[in-house]
Amino acid sequence: MKIVRSAGPAGPSALSGRVRRVAAAFLALALVATGCADEQEKPRAEAPTPALQPFYSQTLDWKDCGDGFQCSRAEVPLDYSAPSGEKIGISLIRLPATGKRIGSLLINPGGPGGSGVEYARAARSVLSEKVRSRFDVIGFDPRGVGESSPVRCMSGGDLDAYVSLDASPDTPAEVKALEDGSKAFATACGAKAGRLLPFVGTADAARDMDVLRGVLGDSGLSYLGKSYGTYLGAVYADLFPKKVRALVLDGAVDPSVPALKSNETQAKGFEVAMTAFLQDCFEDGACPFSSRTVEGAMKELSDLLARADEHPLKNGLGDGREINESWTVLGVVTPLYNRDSWPALREALGHAFNGDGTDLLRMADLMLDRKSDGSYSNQTESNMAINCVDHPYPKDAAAYAEGAVEARKVAPHFGNFVMWGSLPCAYWPVAPKGTDKKLTAAGAPPIVVVGTSRDPATPYEWAEGLASQLSSGVLLGFDGDGHTAYRTGSECVDKVVDDYLISLKAPKHGTMCPKIT
Repeated sequence: MKIVRSAGPAGPSALSGRVRRVAAAFLALALVATGCADEQEKPRAEAPTPALQPFYSQTLDWKDCGDGFQCSRAEVPLDYSAPSGEKIGISLIRLPATGKRIGSLLINPGGPGGSGVEYARAARSVLSEKVRSRFDVIGFDPRGVGESSPVRCMSGGDLDAYVSLDASPDTPAEVKALEDGSKAFATACGAKAGRLLPFVGTADAARDMDVLRGVLGDSGLSYLGKSYGTYLGAVYADLFPKKVRALVLDGAVDPSVPALKSNETQAKGFEVAMTAFLQDCFEDGACPFSSRTVEGAMKELSDLLARADEHPLKNGLGDGREINESWTVLGVVTPLYNRDSWPALREALGHAFNGDGTDLLRMADLMLDRKSDGSYSNQTESNMAINCVDHPYPKDAAAYAEGAVEARKVAPHFGNFVMWGSLPCAYWPVAPKGTDKKLTAAGAPPIVVVGTSRDPATPYEWAEGLASQLSSGVLLGFDGDGHTAYRTGSECVDKVVDDYLISLKAPKHGTMCPKIT
């Protein structure tokens, strides 16, 4: 998922993104696979080309890195079309299986830009004990991210200024400021990371995953990807369908939706999630809205954003940032990702209605991975870099202005921010390599695609779309709130996913797990 003013698929750590109709023809493909993984014949891996063989044959040097984890680095070519050229390192972390081992399970948290190494550090909560007993859990920072040749463009102060740009411009001067800030972001990335930019796309990251699969000794890939990680998994399956063992794509992105249309759809998803939050809020005595109707409360939210646009909210952190409309929107959106954070959002909005935006700013900092010392991880920069090379974005700012008009019709509170967030891609210093197209992964075994009905960042229709495109896609739905479904409280989802990963027992296509009561 994207951060406001980043481009691309949504994920646990970002806002505006890319990131379905169910065809009857796929129903038969959904009723597959019983039996134990230890006994089932695994997919036969296709041999790498001779030039790539040294990468697949390398031996990893695992070292203890605390709390039961081991860390290492794998070497991959910067440019797969010239594998004898420059090499880069991919950072890895492993939590060894505790029981009868099936193989390795690679995991990705989304973004793009989310650190898989940091995500794997939380493996004991991210994955069930059943799964952890059977798999070595493998987290990795994709190329351009975290500790894997990270894309770096701006200082912390420059990123503060960039995020502070008014992404809901009301005047020609504000539009120009947004254009100038987006150009500056793109120019800075070209100046500081130009060598990397052509090679940080998802197709290259998927090829890296296949190298990791080979190095780890698995004939078929087992993988759990969330949000943008579903796109990475689908691209892998499309490139290497015969090397798939089991893929769970949770919080799915539809790769066929054009970039600006996906922004509009995602903005609508945040509006739907805000409505669900309000309906829940009305049942709580601490709900800060004076109105007890969705329409009335949405009007109060609109008034709050308008006030922040004119007169920034109080910042109790003392770091000099003005909590304007852009920071306020980020603070509101962040807790919508997780229903458990809704009480914190109620409290933060109560303070904001009284003029204090400090709590909302703290939440925005969580979204951006901004540290208390003013520094940022490279999440924002890598998010932009990956998405601008993955998808063809319009090169004319007028297209974003027109898109914002359409997005406001379905998402009056969030449409501007999500749409204008992609603007740096209009000025990106390298041409996109990817296209927005359906991914079929023809010949792959069953792939489980998971969608949550009121997911704010990756709307359920995207899960329907991806599941229908994949030749062996199996749709698993969850009647719930928040971003992604596995290990968020649904015993139904957890059991289905665990059974599939361990025993390759896919659910019936279109299975819907009930709302948690």
